[in-house]
Amino acid sequence: MTSVPRVVAAYLDHLEAEVGASVHTVAAYRRDLARYASWLDEQGVRAIDEVDAAQVAAFAAWLRAGDASRPGLAASSVARGVAAVRSLHRFAVRDGDAPDDPSAEVVAPRRAKRLPKALSLDQVQALLNVPDTETPCGLRDAALLELLYGTGARVSEVLALDVDDITAQLEDPDIGLRLFGKGRKERIVPLGSYARAAVGAWLVRGRPAMIGAARRPGPALLLNARGDRLSRQSAYNILAAAGEAAQLSVPVSPHTLRHSFATHLLDGGADVRVVQELLGHASVATTQLYTLVTAEHLREVFIAAHPRAR
Repeated sequence: MTSVPRVVAAYLDHLEAEVGASVHTVAAYRRDLARYASWLDEQGVRAIDEVDAAQVAAFAAWLRAGDASRPGLAASSVARGVAAVRSLHRFAVRDGDAPDDPSAEVVAPRRAKRLPKALSLDQVQALLNVPDTETPCGLRDAALLELLYGTGARVSEVLALDVDDITAQLEDPDIGLRLFGKGRKERIVPLGSYARAAVGAWLVRGRPAMIGAARRPGPALLLNARGDRLSRQSAYNILAAAGEAAQLSVPVSPHTLRHSFATHLLDGGADVRVVQELLGHASVATTQLYTLVTAEHLREVFIAAHPRAR
């Protein structure tokens, strides 16, 4: 009999080494599966092959309802937890640690369909106008903003870029920018003139000033004030501060620009399959959520402009 914690540890190693999952995905699964292992231990279940379907269903119900020690989780969080548990049991069967998968018939609660919040074109322009391009930090912030909105990339994909990943694209606009998404899946996206200009200015007038502060200069494209690679949290702080400076009425994050990129492409007539490729979505169903955004926008315009809409 193989203990639950041992299978969890092996599965997390599998995610990192074989699947190539991102550090954020692995961290989320680690939290969810640690909670699952602890819950099973409280139920007296020690080995992975002792788990039955009723216990998996009870765990999902416990996540949703909560108890005296913690509040219940949202449907989306429960769905993620159940997905982690199902992946764990499939792995256990594959590796011969359990004869069958007790989670196969357990259904996670349906996630509420939430429409992404996209900025208007005027709001995006106001945001892009915020950085002071007379300073190294401002040049870096401008490059970050233009890359996020100009490519629709995830913030982790932009922050992972090194200088060598982009120098050729600055000289030849026909060369796409290579990005590595979830599971290290590679895709090529165009790099527009505004993004190229912002990155070029940062490399010439901003980055040299910041790299001088580094104890061990590295290849990262975007740097912090210490000359190290810009962190995810710092990128979020930059976007939030820019949103406040632009006096936008909605909170702004790197994902806001990704949403806006997709929505504006669809508004402009781009095919949903093209947008899917640019965003790096594995399924077109994920991208089709953005078509609901544009449909909602059309409805709002109709109600506001047509005399007999109400």
